[in-house]
Amino acid sequence: MTLSARLPVTRQAVAKHLMVLQRVGLVHPVSVGRERRYHIDQAQLARAIAQLAEVDTAWDARLGRIKQIAEAIQRDQAT
Repeated sequence: MTLSARLPVTRQAVAKHLMVLQRVGLVHPVSVGRERRYHIDQAQLARAIAQLAEVDTAWDARLGRIKQIAEAIQRDQAT
């Protein structure tokens, strides 16, 4: 079964997404007859996950500070 048959998007949409993933080095195509099979680059995927975790941590800290400021403003307005 093909990847596009398992997803609720068109074959063209799957191809477009795979091209983007290939461009950033997350997948690599291998031609097998008329098909192109894509393999995940585990090292590149691990780097992407680590970078996303760093962004997640940074945004959590920023949002925590915004929450503290908003709560302080709310307390000040209540008094």
